[in-house]
Amino acid sequence: MFPRLASAAAALLALLALPAQITPALAADVTGRASVIDGDTLDIHGTRIRMFGIDAPESSQICADAQNRAWRCGRDATQLLDRLTSGRTVACEIVDRDRYGRVVGRCAVNGEDINRRMVSEGLAVAYVNYGRDYVPAEAEAKAAKRGLWSGRFVMPWDHRKGVKLNPPPGALVPAKPERAPATPATGSGGHPKGCDIKGNISKDGRRLYHVPGSRSYERTRIDEGDGERWFCSEADARAAGWQRAGG
Repeated sequence: MFPRLASAAAALLALLALPAQITPALAADVTGRASVIDGDTLDIHGTRIRMFGIDAPESSQICADAQNRAWRCGRDATQLLDRLTSGRTVACEIVDRDRYGRVVGRCAVNGEDINRRMVSEGLAVAYVNYGRDYVPAEAEAKAAKRGLWSGRFVMPWDHRKGVKLNPPPGALVPAKPERAPATPATGSGGHPKGCDIKGNISKDGRRLYHVPGSRSYERTRIDEGDGERWFCSEADARAAGWQRAGG
């Protein structure tokens, strides 16, 4: 009996000596050339990254300048992020995951925090519900009346809930008048007319698109604040890395 007890005790001690199991990291830091999805979302080698601590106007969002003239603040935010990252290596430190399982990261180009840069240029705001890191940059942009702070705008999280500017801004003023495209007509859902394909992110993080008439089309809702989007063609959707939903 005693030898068996000694053997059992030795086995228990061996187990206790094993290193504790470490919870896997959220994700490895992601580095590479980035594709810009919108003013606060990047894609690096197929990894969708929501930029930590900031919220940019939605791609279709319209703001008003000091003269109550409309301008495409959402488009300008996307274009600024594209200029900051185009042709450069982007390094994102992963700090969290969102409810869709996508990574949330603090991103830099040549050592510059581009999350902070978007806020300091006035084309994103500090997302204080998830961190106060960029509140000082927002205060700086607001004092200098840069970007969004040059006039009136609806906070991106309120815009996603359907809040509109009141009174509405006047005639649309393109960012570059000499090359300005015509203002696109919009469909009943507020997206560009003719761009009716729904790019939806499933609960398990898959990027799926739904074409009109498909089984899940009518019940699918698009939240651009969570990285979902509209497409004008299936080719556009596939080129952006989305897959057609079954049915």
